[in-house]
Amino acid sequence: MLHEIFIASNNKGKIAEFKQFFQKKGIEVKSLQDLPESIDVVEDGETFEANAQKKAEEIGKKFNIAVLADDSGLEVDALNGAPGVYSARYAGEEKDDAANNQKLLKELSEENNRTARFVCALAIYRPGNETKIVRGTIEGEIGKEMHGSHGFGYDPLFYVTSESRFMAELTREEKNMLSHRANALHKLDNEWNLL
Repeated sequence: MLHEIFIASNNKGKIAEFKQFFQKKGIEVKSLQDLPESIDVVEDGETFEANAQKKAEEIGKKFNIAVLADDSGLEVDALNGAPGVYSARYAGEEKDDAANNQKLLKELSEENNRTARFVCALAIYRPGNETKIVRGTIEGEIGKEMHGSHGFGYDPLFYVTSESRFMAELTREEKNMLSHRANALHKLDNEWNLL
C-alpha cells in the first residue's frame, strides 16, 4: 500500500487534480519540486504511453521512489489526431495555453467536423515492480470560441458532449469525476488496486 507518491509534473493544475484524488485515499502527493535535485526527462516518445512510462521510470529509478507520470493531450479527428503528444507545445516550445488555443481555433476555422477527445496515459513505477500503464479518455467537440473560467490547457474549447457544457465550465470536483485523468486513475485503481 502506498503512503506517498511523487507526481512527475510541475503543472500546478495537474498536481491539484492528483492531490484531490489521492487525498481521499490517505496518500500524500509530492511533486518534482519536492525532489532533492531537479530532473528534466525529455518527452520524445511517439505515444502518450511511451512518454508517461519514460518519465515514471527515469525519475523513479534515479531516486528509488514511487512515481506516477502522466502524459495527456488532445486528439482532434479533423487534424488526424493532432495536436496529440505535442498538445502542450502545439504553438511553440514555451507551452502557452492561450497561443495553443488560438492555433487550434485557426486550424479548425473551415472545419465542420470538430469531434475530439482528451487522452491521458498514466504510468506508475514502484521500485522492484513492473511499471503499470493505463489510458483514460473523454469524448467531446471543439467549440468555436472559449467558454468558462475553470481548468487549464484546452478546457475552455473542449465541449463535453455528455455534460452539455465546456470542460472549463465544470467545477474541479465535477471535472475530477469524469475527466480523462479521472478515468485513467480509476482504471489504475480498479485493475491493479495499487492505490
